[in-house]
Amino acid sequence: MTARSIRRTTAARTRLAAVGTLAVTGALLLTACGDQTKEKDSGSTDTASTSAAPLADKLPKAIRDKGVIKVGSDIAYAPVEFKDSSGNTAGIDPDIAAAMGKQLGVKFEFQNATFDTLIGGLASKRYDIAMSAMTDTKDRQEGIDGDTGKKVGAGVDFVDYFTAGVSLYTNAGDTQGIKTWDDLCGKTMAVQRNTFSHDLAKDQAAKCKKDGKAALKIEDFATNPEAETRMRAKGADVVSADFPIAAYSVKNAGGGKYFEIVGDQVEAGPYGIAVAKDNTELRDALQAAVQAIIDNGEYKKIIEKWGVADGAITESKINGGS
Repeated sequence: MTARSIRRTTAARTRLAAVGTLAVTGALLLTACGDQTKEKDSGSTDTASTSAAPLADKLPKAIRDKGVIKVGSDIAYAPVEFKDSSGNTAGIDPDIAAAMGKQLGVKFEFQNATFDTLIGGLASKRYDIAMSAMTDTKDRQEGIDGDTGKKVGAGVDFVDYFTAGVSLYTNAGDTQGIKTWDDLCGKTMAVQRNTFSHDLAKDQAAKCKKDGKAALKIEDFATNPEAETRMRAKGADVVSADFPIAAYSVKNAGGGKYFEIVGDQVEAGPYGIAVAKDNTELRDALQAAVQAIIDNGEYKKIIEKWGVADGAITESKINGGS
């Protein structure tokens, strides 16, 4: 099944309980992460010596020699990745990358970019990997444009490391009767472009039209904070984002007074670290590192730190998305 397929009957209801336990360890999403220019954050992860790293010999020699894995990431998606009050990259992904770095003997250097440019950045070798709450889907694996069904690139391989569903949220006290995706007909949704939420919004807009209902209007933005700002200004009725991001915003934005989640999570699927198809040695090294931190308990500590234990995995797969 591709990213354009509908699987909303498999809503992950239990994860809604995590809203109350999400850790507050970074700066407020709406104000910390608006800059989408490319940048390096040399302080975002720990450095481990190659000699002390049990999986160092699995890396391609060129990366092992440099001691750095360049990571393309949209660093405006708290709590997965964002800028903290000191301007450093923080969040679930940087913490997992740092733990992987200890296994591989390299540093993961996060570089900021808009989400819709990350796979292209892999193709142009601007980055070695993309790690940015990216859902592992068949379309992305195969380089397929979800709107046209046409092949537009070589595709990427994914090393899966987390599971998350998609949530809807509105301005607090202004839910407008929205409880399910079918309630979106006649509404305006703000969403970050080229995300899985954007795909689902397009599917729902087509369904509204097919069912003869009022149109769902979609406004897409480069970043999720921009989508939230649009909703705050009453230019949109609802925002959709991955559940950890929605829950973090609901808990933190405006001291928890700006937004509220409506309905249940849908479309639970894996997050994957994206790697170019021709870089299988790096892909396999990353999978070994993810599995190693799962097995040694570091992964569990990180996931629990951020209050998203329900999204934890026990086995890292390659291209496990559907």
